[in-house]
Parts: sequence; C-alpha cells; structure tokens
Amino acid sequence: MNQDRFEKIGKGTLIHHGDYNKRVYLMKLDKRDLPGVIGEINQIARTNKYTKIICKVPQSASPHFLADGFFTEAQIPRFYDGKESAFFMSKFLNSDRLMGMETEQLKYFGGMLEKRNGTVADIIEPNGYQVRRLQAEHSMEMAAIYREVFDSYPFPIYDEKYIEETMKDEVQYYGVESKGKLIALASSEMDKKGLNAEMTDFATPKKNRGKKLSLMLLQEMERQMKDQGFKTLYTMSRLNSVGMNKTFLRSGYTYSGTTINNTNIAGQIESLNIYYKHI
Repeated sequence: MNQDRFEKIGKGTLIHHGDYNKRVYLMKLDKRDLPGVIGEINQIARTNKYTKIICKVPQSASPHFLADGFFTEAQIPRFYDGKESAFFMSKFLNSDRLMGMETEQLKYFGGMLEKRNGTVADIIEPNGYQVRRLQAEHSMEMAAIYREVFDSYPFPIYDEKYIEETMKDEVQYYGVESKGKLIALASSEMDKKGLNAEMTDFATPKKNRGKKLSLMLLQEMERQMKDQGFKTLYTMSRLNSVGMNKTFLRSGYTYSGTTINNTNIAGQIESLNIYYKHI
C-alpha cells in the first residue's frame, strides 16, 4: 500500500503529503520559514493535484495563512507550552472535496453535543485486564491489530518497522492485555517542546468492543502524560465513529471544530472532530 511521506522543507517545517490522502498536512511550522513556506506548500499541492491543504499553526502565524485564502476549521487554546493557541487552517483546491462532507453525520453529531450533560466518566478499573506501555517486542502483534481494524490509515501503523521507529522518537504506545494477548491499542504522540500530546491510533477489534477498553486506555495515557509534564492533550477523532466521540466527550474533552474530508481512514476520506483537554 502506497503511503504519504514526511518531508522537511525550509529551515525546519515538517509536512506530510501524498496521493493517499490527496493533501498536504503541515504538522509543525518553523516560524523562520514564514511567509515563503505558504507558497511552497501551495506549489506542492498544485503540482501533485492534491485537493486539500491543512496546516496546524500557532495563532501568531495565522494572519499569514488567512491572507493566502486559508480558513480556520478548529483551534485549541493554550496549545503550545500552555500559552499560545493552535489553529487548524485549511484550503480546499477542489470544490468536490469541500462539498462532499458527511452532512447527516454532522447533524447527528450536533445532536450529541446538544444532549451532552457535562458528566465525566468514572475511572475505569481494569479488572481482569492489564493496561501497559508497549515496547518494540510488541510491534508485530500491534501491526496485526491495526491491519485488522483499519482498511486504510493516514500513517503506516500496520507496519511493525514504522511502529518501532516512532517508538524511538516521540510516540508512546499503550495496550490492553487479556490473558497475555493484546486486545486494544492507542498511542500518545508527543510534542515535548510544546508540551502537548495527541491521543491517537485507537484500535479495538470488533470481538473486543463494548468493554470500554478505549476509555481505559485514554485514562491511563492521561495519567502518563500528566506525570511527564504535558499540559494539553488533544485528538482528531473520526466524525463517523460515534463510540470514540462519546469517549472523548465523556472524558471531559472540549470539541473545537471539524476538519472536513481530511483523512483517508477506514477505507475512505473522512472528516475528523478536534477535541482538547488541559491537564
């Protein structure tokens, strides 16, 4: 399966792009690259006939992107080092990608937000289960679970070598074990400089669902991130995954926007809801 690639441009800006998601995703902006980097990512997108550009940028950089025709799909306050907000700013290069949004799912999600009563889920005790941080020796079993759960995914988490490489960098993987076998997974992708972490890569095979395993993982990762000094947690949750949206809403996360038709996941391009929580 062909995957999109990571690429550093300018003095230190990190992007992720390719035909798989048909987009450029500016993941980390080096402010020294402003404003020229905007023209560079526009050129990359047009040359490759991508249909969307999405940029996660500090608030202070947002006027440069607004001036170039980007608009804000979501924002997270006090994202960088507990101080500066992050803006998720997008530009659609093909109207079909913007207009083909999941209208019915958005209406249903709106109803979920209206009915939210503000209660926070109780701490889940892992009775009969073990929640643990995973290491390289688990990578083959992890990759098999990701292949089982997702028909497609924006990053190659079904490849054990990719998992092992990201473990060396800034990703901590966690799993739920039952009788010595992994039955659910998730990860914390950390920005150690910005003191924020993305709660991501949740995967539970169908036979193990309905046991609140994702909530169990989320609560453990929150404890770990707090102990390690992180200030802000966030996630990009599939609009089409009712269960995961409920998990974050019940865990005290705040909804801050939806990135429309953003990511190739579970076999198609889907929209993602952005949530955050300060700890």
